[in-house]
Amino acid sequence: MIRARCHPKLRALLPEPVPAAGALPDWLKSMPSEVAAPTLGGAAVRTLKHCPPVIDALSLGVLIPLATDITVADGEMSWHWDPPILEDALISRAPLGLHVPEQASGVPLRLACNAVVKFMNFWTLQVPDGFSLLFTHPLNREDLPFRTLSGVVDCDLFGDGYVHFPALWVDPGFEGVLPRGTPVAQVFALPRAAQGLEIGQMTEAEIARNREMQRDLAENRGVYRRKFRH
Repeated sequence: MIRARCHPKLRALLPEPVPAAGALPDWLKSMPSEVAAPTLGGAAVRTLKHCPPVIDALSLGVLIPLATDITVADGEMSWHWDPPILEDALISRAPLGLHVPEQASGVPLRLACNAVVKFMNFWTLQVPDGFSLLFTHPLNREDLPFRTLSGVVDCDLFGDGYVHFPALWVDPGFEGVLPRGTPVAQVFALPRAAQGLEIGQMTEAEIARNREMQRDLAENRGVYRRKFRH
C-alpha cells in the first residue's frame, strides 16, 4: 500500500496520484485489435493490444501527475499557476525545476534542451517498513516528450519528504501544452530484502514442460492470458 498525502492548502489544486490500471493511455484504447501486415502479404496480425505483458506493465503501480499545465514555446517552458504560500512548509511553488547540464557531466544522457528538467512533486509517499519505492518513466509511454530518470527511495524512512523527478526532454521539436495530470512518473513498492539469483541448466522434466508450453503458445490463442496470468 502506497500512502499519498499533500498539504491541506494544496488539496483542491492538485491532481491526485492514481492507480495506473485506471489511467491507461488513450492511444492504447484507440489502437485496433488487428491490422493488415504488408510484410506478410496483407495477412491480419494482432497488435500490442493483445499483449498481456505490455498491458500489465502499463497497469502496474501508481502514476504521479503533473501539477499544472506547462507551456512549451520558442525553447522556453512556462506556466500560469499561483498556489498559496505555505508558511509552514518548505517546498517550491513552481511545478518545474531545472538541473544545469554540468550536473550530468560524464553521464551518457541525451540532453535535447541543454538541461535536465525536474518535475516537482507535491505529494509525500509512504510505504510500510521494509519497502522502498521505485520511481521511473511511465512504462511503454514513448509518446511523452520527456524521459523521467529512474531512482529508488526508501520511503518507509523518507515518507515525510518529497521525491521529485528529474527528466530528460527528448523531443526538441515539441511545442504546445503539456497538460495538467500528465503522468510524469510511475511508482512501484518493492521489498528491500536482497533478491537472490540461481543459475543452472534445465532437467529433462523441465525441458519437457518447456516444450509443451511453447507448443501450446504456438498453436492456441490467449494461452498466456488464460493459464499463466493472475
